[in-house]
Amino acid sequence: MEVYISDLFDLEKIAGSGQCFRVLSHSGGTYRFITGNQVLYIRKSSEERYQVSCNQAVWEGVWRPYFDLGRNYRDISSQIPAEDTFLRQAAQMGAGIRILRQDPWETLLTFIISQRKSIPAIRAVVEMLSERYGGAVRTPYESLHTFPTAAQLRDVCEEDYRACKAGYRAPYLCDAVQKVLSGRLNLEKAAALSDSGLIAALEEVRGVGIKVANCVALFAYGRASCAPVDTWIRRIIQREYNGRDPFGRYGAAAGIMQQYFFYYALNHKTETA
Repeated sequence: MEVYISDLFDLEKIAGSGQCFRVLSHSGGTYRFITGNQVLYIRKSSEERYQVSCNQAVWEGVWRPYFDLGRNYRDISSQIPAEDTFLRQAAQMGAGIRILRQDPWETLLTFIISQRKSIPAIRAVVEMLSERYGGAVRTPYESLHTFPTAAQLRDVCEEDYRACKAGYRAPYLCDAVQKVLSGRLNLEKAAALSDSGLIAALEEVRGVGIKVANCVALFAYGRASCAPVDTWIRRIIQREYNGRDPFGRYGAAAGIMQQYFFYYALNHKTETA
């Protein structure tokens, strides 16, 4: 099926934006995305037109929200004032990135895993967990495994997580599983909380601090006013903004601006070291 996307949308930049860890590039410009038990293969066919492997109902119900296609990123980027020269440069470099609306459970665990790990290392752990504990799926292109649910991880212990290279994060993963299975953390009901309430609920999980909680709020719940700050972004803020918060002025778009910062940092590591 062919779909039309008129707003800023770049598959390569989305795949390399550091907010999701299971995107795979296939030959011919095709990219594979997974969310829950849904798998999508998408390829740009012409200007603003894309071939997708799902039907219209699944595209509208799953993938349009996933790619945040109800929000106009071109308009948002155009509102960056001329005096914010660094962000204008970063937004131009990152044009086409979308804030993905990912599965909250997978996002919580993958960002717990992400602490002090490189993106390739995060991907390796996530794939290992999926292959060992997730559900098997066969598509016309490949065999793969979905990310394991909390129920599928019920009997997984710290040693098992360490065997998947999770390291010191193993007890944090166990705690997340236990809190979700017990109902102490209800990720579905958490969607109704305010931004601050959602952050507080997520921080109840062992090992989840303000940065990881903001990542989950932004990348799973679409809370675009949340702007996670890691070491790379903190260095940019210090260098370009004399340590002053550059995101507050952007309100409900702060998280999008953060993603432009992060993508810039990924592509200028020597400069931001």
